[in-house]
Amino acid sequence: MSDAAWSREEFEVQLRAQDRAYHIHHPFNRLLNSGGATAEQIRGWVANRFYYQINIPVKDAAILSNCTDRAVRRSWVQRILDHDGYGEDPGGIESWLRLAEAVGLSRAKVENLGEVLPGVRFAVDAYVNFARRAPWPEAVCSSLTELFAPEIHKQRLANWPQHYPWIDRAGLQYFQSRVSLARRDVEFSLAVTLERFDMRALQERALDILKFKLDVLWQMSDAMALHYRGST
Repeated sequence: MSDAAWSREEFEVQLRAQDRAYHIHHPFNRLLNSGGATAEQIRGWVANRFYYQINIPVKDAAILSNCTDRAVRRSWVQRILDHDGYGEDPGGIESWLRLAEAVGLSRAKVENLGEVLPGVRFAVDAYVNFARRAPWPEAVCSSLTELFAPEIHKQRLANWPQHYPWIDRAGLQYFQSRVSLARRDVEFSLAVTLERFDMRALQERALDILKFKLDVLWQMSDAMALHYRGST
């Protein structure tokens, strides 16, 4: 196998090809998206994914704390504000809590984290710890699952109102907002990755990092599928 670096175009193709392992293909996500999920399964998914949501700004703060590039910091800090909120914008975490209410969960129950499964907690914590310890370009690279995120949000927006009319549509605002925000975010993180990972060994390392993040998301779905299978 050649040790020559891929061109930027070839490298991007390799990164985008990892969509085959994105959790959009996981049986539990397909169940949710097809209308076959029970209310219990939907509520379990929302409650467990909340742990991921609240750790996104923690992960991004860890990246900032390690980043020596001022231009990157100036851009990356927006991600924390997007999730935590600022000014009149309540942020993504608040939008997720509104989703929780829309599916019949109380804010207190979700924020208590009592529904978070050990497998979900383990996977999310592994991702945050990676961001804390890895060189900042690697941590930025791990966010490239955003390449595939708009499609999963668009599917939920298209299918959930049809299959689950009992969910207040106002609660789906999080998915709507992330369609555009994920595209914006990935433009920056992809540019950083294509620039910083400019040798073949580094490019292979970037693929391994992206696969790790894909495994994190898959493991979360595995844990939920295993726990909630009895309610099918």
